[in-house]
Amino acid sequence: MRATAAALLAAATLALGCGAPEAVAPPPGSERAFRGIGGDGPLVVWAIGDGADGRAPARELAARIARDRPDRVLYLGDVYEDGTADEFERKVRGPYRPLLERMLPTPGNHEWHSRDEGYDPFWRSVTGAPTPPWYRVRLGAWEALSLNSEAPHQEGSPQLAWLRERLRRPGTCRIAFWHRPRFSAGKHGEDKDLEPLWDAVAGRAAVVLWGHDHNLQRFHPIRGTVAMVSGAGGRELYDVDGTDPRLAFSDDQTYGGVRLVLRPDSADVAFVALDGRVLDRSRVRCTSS
Repeated sequence: MRATAAALLAAATLALGCGAPEAVAPPPGSERAFRGIGGDGPLVVWAIGDGADGRAPARELAARIARDRPDRVLYLGDVYEDGTADEFERKVRGPYRPLLERMLPTPGNHEWHSRDEGYDPFWRSVTGAPTPPWYRVRLGAWEALSLNSEAPHQEGSPQLAWLRERLRRPGTCRIAFWHRPRFSAGKHGEDKDLEPLWDAVAGRAAVVLWGHDHNLQRFHPIRGTVAMVSGAGGRELYDVDGTDPRLAFSDDQTYGGVRLVLRPDSADVAFVALDGRVLDRSRVRCTSS
């Protein structure tokens, strides 16, 4: 995969030097690895991150989500401590077994460095196809874009070229998700190096979801996009500066995740605690053209 990525980088750089490319090749396996859903919905989609550590809160949250019978689950990254094959088996396949075939992952900083041993072969064992470093799937009337904060994402990178190609189509009924947040009022803070991904999706995706900071955050719309952090999947929780004026909601005391109900022109968003309490509700509108 690394040789393929290098080839894509060279091709994208050459194309960018001669003007915008007419088409950008998708990463290997991206069109057949993770399955989308047709129709108009409504669809139930959960988004959680930073939970694959084997602790009780992570197992309990996985069980709660499974009882909800969601259509898809976005896993926002991090398999602790190093994303080894054994850790994927014990901390992902074990707790998330009923959900695996409905999960759409993105890699976190804990597992990307050992992807050849853990992330890539594990997800291939689930999907039967090569594991793409980034990809898209259809979720009813919405498009989900799994991006990769751990792979090159700067100007000239294959990932950014592919993303821009995907976003040429009109409409905002898109969910983009990756691991490290561009904006955060939490312990890890903000990653300004992710500005190229954010700049590409802002105003073109109605919803952006991140993990990495072990808490729950919802921002007021930024450039027409609602950004959220859902990193309270089971690892120890991190503080949030609740006075940050950009925040519409935050919680750093509660394990939980984001539950979305997708309809053709909207997403009903709920931050749901481990015990089932709804901590925050909102609605995000989107356009199809």
